Amino acid sequence: MNPQIKRSIKFSITIAVITFVLAAIFSIISSSVLNQVTWITGIVVVLIIVLLGVVFDTLGIAATAADEVPFHAMAAEKVPGAKQAVIITRNADRFASFCNDVIGDISGIVSGTASAIVILNIANLMGQSDGSTFEITLNVLFTSLVAALTVGGKAVGKFLAINFSTQIIIFVAKIIAFTENTFKIKLLPYNNGDKKKNNKK
Repeated sequence: MNPQIKRSIKFSITIAVITFVLAAIFSIISSSVLNQVTWITGIVVVLIIVLLGVVFDTLGIAATAADEVPFHAMAAEKVPGAKQAVIITRNADRFASFCNDVIGDISGIVSGTASAIVILNIANLMGQSDGSTFEITLNVLFTSLVAALTVGGKAVGKFLAINFSTQIIIFVAKIIAFTENTFKIKLLPYNNGDKKKNNKK
């Protein structure tokens, strides 16, 4: 089998497994939290989930829009996170897949589920559950608001990602570098080729 095809299949399976696990974790946590808090707090939780999706969507686009060259210059000047930025841009397809398809899509699905729980809680509080006109109207309004915030937020994120891709990626790379150095864990897909090239910097 072609090495590239084999690598693609392996990555796809890995992403699918990660998505399944993260989706389950996100759903369990959000459902547990929303069933134990007030409806106002529930709305805040939904907005945080939406924001999370927008942020990761922006990161994914920034990775594909960023040029690798400036980060090599930063690495030569020993700028913290520069080597990680090179790895991100070199693996932009996989980084974007994780940010956009995994975290971004999971956030969209979970925000929908979370919205339904919030709406049900508000309707029960008002004594207007079981498919009442109030619940239906609230469902339409809140779902539309979440959709508008998601689409609008991602539109702004795309603009920022395209026009400020270098700044965004180096910022994220610095966070990753700090995390890796502090907790001694590997967050990026380093390989021998990357290590050799980085060691020359």
